[in-house]
Amino acid sequence: MSIAITGTGSYIPSLVVANDSFESHDFLNADGSPFPHDNAVIIKKFKGITGIGERRYAENNLNTSDLGVLAAEKAIEDAKIDKETIDYIIFAHNFGDLSPGQIQGDTLPSLASRVKQLLQIKNPSCIAYDLIFGCPGWIQGVIQANAFIKSGIAKRCLVIGAETLSRITDPHDRDSMIYSDGAGAAIIEEKEGAGEILSHTSATHTKDEAYYLFFGTSYKKEKDNTKYIKMYGRKIYEFAVTHVPQAMKDALDKSGLGVNDLKKVFIHQANEKMDEAIVKRFYGLYDLEVPENIMPMSIGKLGNSSVATVPTLFDLVLNGKIENQEVQKGDVVIFASVGAGMNINAIVYRV
Repeated sequence: MSIAITGTGSYIPSLVVANDSFESHDFLNADGSPFPHDNAVIIKKFKGITGIGERRYAENNLNTSDLGVLAAEKAIEDAKIDKETIDYIIFAHNFGDLSPGQIQGDTLPSLASRVKQLLQIKNPSCIAYDLIFGCPGWIQGVIQANAFIKSGIAKRCLVIGAETLSRITDPHDRDSMIYSDGAGAAIIEEKEGAGEILSHTSATHTKDEAYYLFFGTSYKKEKDNTKYIKMYGRKIYEFAVTHVPQAMKDALDKSGLGVNDLKKVFIHQANEKMDEAIVKRFYGLYDLEVPENIMPMSIGKLGNSSVATVPTLFDLVLNGKIENQEVQKGDVVIFASVGAGMNINAIVYRV
């Protein structure tokens, strides 16, 4: 018997927001000064770096917990399980439920409890809790589910990653173009012949890195003191390309497999250039070039939905919805992420 992902599901919001939607924004520097270039130039440079051409925003009637439910329902159906047999619901997010126009996050009750209620799970032994671990939250949730099952305190877990980042962004910050909304979910359980979590690694760097992502006021200085998601993009890039490749190698080395056994790399969809650099450095640790078509990407059309990117991408590939990308039963893949904290993690998984 092995611990496996036996069902996946994702929810991709229907509202498509293309890059040209930002042409009328009043983008400013952190000190409130205007840029020397017009928005057309800013957007073109943004596209060249991030790879993002459009992103998805949640419908106004849906909150983060609602997105999580929609993804979870698909994962439960895909796994063909009775929802009452779920022992843990682990919900990874960063900001709770955010109503449109309201920046304050709502986490009382927890989003996991809301999901359990909306799924109408009656079993009180189904434990529901939230996980705040930055963008690597869903991967960390899978690591926790794996530990629960290994220890014998659980047989089946539902792990969700969902976010509505579009509702926590400063419209005067160029970085607002990066963020998007979405949800991904998976059922983790012990089941013969269903796949296997082979190894994993995690790390938290805080000495100098804790506030690379943070809450800050708008770049429009005359606005109120409402706070938005902010980041030091260059520092995050340098941190990610330095530390994530080694975390991936550590996880792979723990598995006992070689780098040539890998069929796909599912990496957090944060920035296309950054992801390419991470994977290049990872293969460089083995003195190898990056294999062709090794890294599926969804950021170009879906943007960066934080904790949702990895489970959503995996679900889309499993269901043949990413062009020229597929995985077969028995393939070895790696999940990896980096985000606020600063946290990094990786899982080696046999499909």
